[in-house]
Amino acid sequence: MTQQLSPARPGRHLQAERLHGPDALREAQALRYRVFSSEFAAKLKGAELGLDMDDYDIHCQHIGVRDLNNGQLVATTRLLDHRAAADLGRFYSEEEFNLQGLLQLQGPVLELGRTCVDPAYRNGATIAVLWSELAEVLNQGGYRYLMGCASIPMQDGGIQAQAIMQRLRERYLCTDYLRAVPKNPLPELEVPSNVITEMPPLLKAYMRLGAKICGEPCWDPDFQVADVFILLKRDELCPRYARHFKAAV
Repeated sequence: MTQQLSPARPGRHLQAERLHGPDALREAQALRYRVFSSEFAAKLKGAELGLDMDDYDIHCQHIGVRDLNNGQLVATTRLLDHRAAADLGRFYSEEEFNLQGLLQLQGPVLELGRTCVDPAYRNGATIAVLWSELAEVLNQGGYRYLMGCASIPMQDGGIQAQAIMQRLRERYLCTDYLRAVPKNPLPELEVPSNVITEMPPLLKAYMRLGAKICGEPCWDPDFQVADVFILLKRDELCPRYARHFKAAV
């Protein structure tokens, strides 16, 4: 376990940890359920138990952030590496995208997924603690690429998603290493030029790290979101955040 202590607010002390064992996994699944069901009205396997669970969980490594003052798990994400994906026959992202060029990536790949943060802890400190633990995993495994999906809510019919995609295409689109073709593309939608949208915090955090999007988003009806495929190459990491990824520079 790597300890990363950070006072997010007065009286809060956050610690990153590796989540081992069935009890810790259920704790992560319960946090995911609370976040995804309340914010996206998502259709979740395990909902009758108050959990978000699927067949990938047992093949993944899970990390989280805990508030030491109350013992609560306040953030979590799961990691699926190329070896586990080979045993499964796929990465989770391949359920939504045809990943053209995936087999040609030079170096080990780690997939990030099911990331969520308790609404009361959505600040830079919590994400920084989670990122620091992710950095330890990346460095220990020698992974060269980090990939996964970031979600944009679609409850407004897709206006926000289309507006955000216009910005992402201009600044963050890159298909040099991999092209992600959505299996369920978003429907065409005219967006007025004066629409003002805020990028979801997690998607914004990925872009600040130096990640790129690799194509158009996929519509996920179970979560009512548009999923954007992102790829981060370690040697293209934003220098501002490189201190969390010591072996990447």
